[in-house]
Amino acid sequence: MTDSGGTLMFVEDDAGLRRQLAWSFSEFDVVTAGDRESAMKLLREHQPTVAVIDLGLPPDTQGAGEGLALLEAIRTEAPSTKVIVLTGNEDRAHAMQSISLGAYDFCAKPMDIDVLRLIVGRARHLWQLEEDLRRAAKGSEGGALKGVITSCAAMLDVCRLVEKIAPTDVTVMLVGESGTGKEVLARAMHDLGPRAGKPFVAINCGAIPENLLESELFGHEKGSFTGAVRQSLGKVELANHGTLLLDEIGDVPLPLQVKLLRFLQERVIERIGGRQLIPVDVRIICATNRNIAELIREQRFREDLYYRLNEFTINIPALRERPGDPVLLAHYFLNEFSGAYRREIKGFTTAARTALARHAWPGNVREMQNRIKRAVLIAEGDLITPEDLELAAPAGQPAAAEEAGETRLLTLKEIRQDADRRALRDALSHVNGNISQAAKILGISRPTLYDLMRIHNLKA
Repeated sequence: MTDSGGTLMFVEDDAGLRRQLAWSFSEFDVVTAGDRESAMKLLREHQPTVAVIDLGLPPDTQGAGEGLALLEAIRTEAPSTKVIVLTGNEDRAHAMQSISLGAYDFCAKPMDIDVLRLIVGRARHLWQLEEDLRRAAKGSEGGALKGVITSCAAMLDVCRLVEKIAPTDVTVMLVGESGTGKEVLARAMHDLGPRAGKPFVAINCGAIPENLLESELFGHEKGSFTGAVRQSLGKVELANHGTLLLDEIGDVPLPLQVKLLRFLQERVIERIGGRQLIPVDVRIICATNRNIAELIREQRFREDLYYRLNEFTINIPALRERPGDPVLLAHYFLNEFSGAYRREIKGFTTAARTALARHAWPGNVREMQNRIKRAVLIAEGDLITPEDLELAAPAGQPAAAEEAGETRLLTLKEIRQDADRRALRDALSHVNGNISQAAKILGISRPTLYDLMRIHNLKA
């Protein structure tokens, strides 16, 4: 494989087929084995990123017992290795059993090399994304801002914007749905700027009752109103020399907008009940999930305040607009919560991965975090199912019982076509339609990619 792609391992008892596979994947670093014992030895020596194994291994070449035992051994000893099993055209039950045991995917024999390339390329790409997450979790270079987990081009563009404006004191408005990570980006902006190490203070303007919001922002003096038994500093003053995040700025009531505008213009505050003007040096970042222009037309938000706050706007895409990120984030949170709650959860079933990719995520990253946490806590096996996530298994995809072969399934051809279509779409989205890069990710030639795009009616 290429630089960070690792090794590809084939386990097949037919020596001629092993040579054919090694030749067909000559651009990869390939190792081959003919039985379980030699395969485990190669696994420990080379730590392959992808292993393609035939279920019919000696001494049980007519059955699947030895191959399934190897699959379980690989999943136990090298859980990050993506395992692809080779099965006969009619061997649907064993294919589904392999998936339930943690195989990444399967390929029917006799094999179409281009189809196998597609599956291997997709498995290799997922391994690389998970490796990026592992490095990020250890504090290594992750390719995005601290706290931001993404492989989406649009979200990476957002990260680059944050990096560019972080060193300035420009007032920034972050616009995005609830749960898209506005506070994470605001904190990253603070940490990357000259005010890093100074206070970062956030206040949710929509979560505080209107009659208390002014005091929360600007503070009050003792005795200024009933219940004011002591002097209290407001969030603006507490953020002095640092950064203040005004979250849900669209919910600030009109009377308080006047006082907020005055502060932004003069950079001084006056506590409730006080007479002293207090200068404050603070960078302002605001965030909203509301349409401020619409609020202005409805005379619920001051236009002059909007222009003070909106020196630079960053629009944050919703999770459903970030191809590939739902599954990527799911693995990140799985690793996080499995460690936190000491659960031996190894991954997701095929149906769960499909459900994650297809769900609309109205609650965005926050919803993802909550669903994965719940699933880790209640999962009965070592793979998370759609039922654990409280997501419906996609049409034509096996649920938990179905993966064990207990109910009627679609044909292998239908399942494969759906998987290929999703892989093509995800790869093209990941590289913003670049055909050469997409073909490289998928491990196929450009002509093959064009043919597959035509078959599945996809455009770059």
